Amino acid sequence: MAEKAAPQQVSVRVRVPATSANLGPGFDSLGLALDLYDEAAVIIRPDDRVVIEISGIGADSLPRDERHLMLRSLRTAAARFGLEVSGIEISVVNAIPQGRGLGSSAATITAGVAAAWMLVPGHDQLDCSAVLEVAAAIEGHPDNVAACVHGGLAISWQSALGVKAVDLPVHPEIQPVLFLPSFAMSTAAARGLLPSTVPHADAAFTAGRSGLLVHALSMAPELLMDATEDRLHQTYRCAAMPQSAALLEGLRRSGIPAVISGAGPSVLALCGSESVARHSTGVSLPRQWTRHRLRVSAGVETFPLPASEA
Repeated sequence: MAEKAAPQQVSVRVRVPATSANLGPGFDSLGLALDLYDEAAVIIRPDDRVVIEISGIGADSLPRDERHLMLRSLRTAAARFGLEVSGIEISVVNAIPQGRGLGSSAATITAGVAAAWMLVPGHDQLDCSAVLEVAAAIEGHPDNVAACVHGGLAISWQSALGVKAVDLPVHPEIQPVLFLPSFAMSTAAARGLLPSTVPHADAAFTAGRSGLLVHALSMAPELLMDATEDRLHQTYRCAAMPQSAALLEGLRRSGIPAVISGAGPSVLALCGSESVARHSTGVSLPRQWTRHRLRVSAGVETFPLPASEA
């Protein structure tokens, strides 16, 4: 594809949600978008300079050069979409904690890919399939990216034709409650705790619960306790995060459907009613943990950047 030079003052603003993947039995296939957002303003510069401003979470630790994940993702996507990008200015406001199992890297990657798509001359609407394909290739797995792109409950899979996803509306009574620790955990380290094989009975059990979970989240919240049971990954990972494991057990013992969010260490309660959500606020938390009542997000959004900011 021939490269298209971007106009001198092309700009866009992107808002991307946090996501919780797996949701118990939906290992590497289910994701839920949550209304906790990172935002970025992107301006194509007429020179070769790279300017990155970061505020919010990670402002003291994230790189401000070509190593920045959003910039790397934007450049990768730009090359894929036929967009020439040299100088660029990115201003990021982060609210998604990193290393907590909330899809922060998927959000950053999606922001870069979505921005690149919208910066292509003639593109006035986001192509979710194109963004998903490139973002999932960068991320390495599609579950968080699919939820980030599509919003709601996303089911993703790999096919001979590439990465695919469908999204389903979440039952309006379901209220996500996030339990957030002050410490992080490496996704790679958490994945390294998983065994190479699992008993057939555990695989069959979890497959059944995964199907039930899709039904519970979209149509039958009263089934969420059974639907969030898992035998594929949480037990193995919880050994490395005892506070998360104890909180998860305490919530479920109290009748609150809860799961490890992504690879952890955050815990997500999927409350099927207002009364259950209120009940979750009474659960005792470990020190340096916080509780956040959230809503389900509609996914990535892009907006023209106001002229005063461009």
